[in-house]
Amino acid sequence: MNEWLKKVFGKLKDMWSKWKPIQKVILIGIIVIVIVAIILAARVSSKPSTVRLFNAPVTESTSLTRILDRISQENVQASSDSNGYISVADEETARRIREILISENLVPSSIDPWAGFYDRSWSTTDADQNVKLKNAIQKQLKAHIESISDIASADVNIVLPEKQLFSADQAPVSASVILRTTPMSTLLTDRNRILGIQRLILSAVEGLKDEYLVISDSEGKQINDFEGMAEYDRLSLTEKSEKMKLKIATEIRAKILNSLQSTYGEDRCRDMVVTIEMDTSQETSHNTEYSPIVIKEDNPDTPYDDSEYRDTLPVSEQRIVKEWQGTGYNPEGPAGVEGQTPPVYSDMSNVIGKSTETGTTINHALNTKETQRIADPKIDKVSVSVNIDGKWKLLKDKNGKPIVNEEDGSLKREYTPLTQKDIEDAERSIQAAIGYDRSRGDLVAVTNTAYDRDKEHEEEDAAYFAKLQRQRMIVLILIAVVVVLLGFILFRVISKEIERRRREREARLLAEQQAARERALWDAKDEGMEVTMSVEETRRMELQENAITMAKEHPEDVAMLIRTWLMEE
Repeated sequence: MNEWLKKVFGKLKDMWSKWKPIQKVILIGIIVIVIVAIILAARVSSKPSTVRLFNAPVTESTSLTRILDRISQENVQASSDSNGYISVADEETARRIREILISENLVPSSIDPWAGFYDRSWSTTDADQNVKLKNAIQKQLKAHIESISDIASADVNIVLPEKQLFSADQAPVSASVILRTTPMSTLLTDRNRILGIQRLILSAVEGLKDEYLVISDSEGKQINDFEGMAEYDRLSLTEKSEKMKLKIATEIRAKILNSLQSTYGEDRCRDMVVTIEMDTSQETSHNTEYSPIVIKEDNPDTPYDDSEYRDTLPVSEQRIVKEWQGTGYNPEGPAGVEGQTPPVYSDMSNVIGKSTETGTTINHALNTKETQRIADPKIDKVSVSVNIDGKWKLLKDKNGKPIVNEEDGSLKREYTPLTQKDIEDAERSIQAAIGYDRSRGDLVAVTNTAYDRDKEHEEEDAAYFAKLQRQRMIVLILIAVVVVLLGFILFRVISKEIERRRREREARLLAEQQAARERALWDAKDEGMEVTMSVEETRRMELQENAITMAKEHPEDVAMLIRTWLMEE
């Protein structure tokens, strides 16, 4: 085996000595890359893809559904297996979701949200375990608090006293938390969020009570002193009441204004004021009503009411009849003892008489209805004021053109106000929209006041006169263009006529010259004279003869050629 290894190492050494430096570098790089890839693959495979939200399963289907629905509201992907374990993407997300569920009291009582944050080995003492427990709780609680939005940092200090034998000697668990918020944050004045942070801390520290928990800001002011926040709560309630009034008034205004604008137009109905007076205090009432007992219901098929009612019904009856006849009452005591008979009965002693007593007790049943309710905030009074403008009509003459005022040169208009019927109809429409109740003092006022439309009319007048000016300018331009075109056409016609006459005159002169030349030639020939013609004359004569011959043989081609010349000219 050793010899084989020696041979292998020898071969590798020979190969290494024969390789070039670049080959050695490439081999070393490949080996390093392979080692790094193996390490990364081992880490990735050992790292879980998801993190469990709790170390215990959520067995109740209702609680599981509520938790998953709340997680989905935060746009966080979560999954649950068949055993009830909930998993999220990473530890940071788990910490944030865990803080939300604890603050909103959605964690089931059977689950400890802080379980698994600390472990204990066999060699750990109780003191070490307490220190580890305290440090683990402080560390995880600090991380959870800092994961809340608007909190920049948090300092957590928990005091876990040693357990005493007697509960009277046991010191309470206490904690103090200092919060530093981001700028422009309202967390320090938001009671609900402070309560959520307080629940988070109380659930993290076993045995911690409200009175031993102090949450303060960076300046040392306690923010979980809810008794001291009573004044702020009152101001917050007032602010919410005003916002509620404003919201209701805005909704009523939008509903009525849209209805009126669809009827009269947006330009004629602009202004509306809605005032809401409402009592936002909570009222509890308890009512007891007595009504007759229905013996027989009304038959709807009969034209009359044949129902039967009774005020009461006897439930029980007791009759007592006492008769007495004798010498009267003489209740005496034992022998030797003075009697205890009252004087009024002593006077009746040994008196012969007769007494009869009759009594009747009847218990009746009543139809009773008891109602107990908590009244919501209600509207005490609604006041609506709206102004609707009349109509402006542009006056026109018989030809349909607007009439212009001679005084200032503006267009003449006529204003038509609303009639009394229009105002009453608008009032009834508004009353129906707001649920008008005269008994609570509702008020609806519809007025007809003309809006100031001077600027609008000036703009309309300016636009109208500008339009007239443009029309006139366009007409003048069109006339000028027509005149120019007519002049150009007339010029072309005259020019062509002059040119035609000039060509006819030249042709006639040429024909006369040719005829005179030919006549002279014939005269000279008749006289026996030799006539020598120039090259140009000979050439012109040949062209004329060729043209005459072509015109006789191909008259259509010659006509087409002449027509083409005329079109070009």
